[in-house]
Amino acid sequence: MADEHITTYTTENPAPAAHTTVVHEKSGGGGTGIVMALVLLIAVVGGIYIFSQTSSSEAAKDNAIAEAASDVGNAASQVGEAAGNAVDKADGE
Repeated sequence: MADEHITTYTTENPAPAAHTTVVHEKSGGGGTGIVMALVLLIAVVGGIYIFSQTSSSEAAKDNAIAEAASDVGNAASQVGEAAGNAVDKADGE
C-alpha cells in the first residue's frame, strides 16, 4: 500500500497561494515476486524431471517388447530345428 505524506509550507511574505508538496512512496513487494519466481522455477524443473522419467520408462518398455519378440523368434527357430531332426530320425529308421 502506498503511503501518502502531505506537507504544506507557508511563507511570511504575502504570496498568491501556499505551496503544497505531495510525496507518494511505493512500498516494496515484500519479496512476493521472488517467491513466485522460485515456485515457478521448481514447478518447471519438476515437470522436466517427470517428463524425462516417463520417456525413459517408455524406452525401457519398448526394449522389453523387442527382447521378448527376439526370444519368441529364437524359440520358433529351435522348434523348427527340433522338428527337422525328428523327421530326419524318422526317415532313417
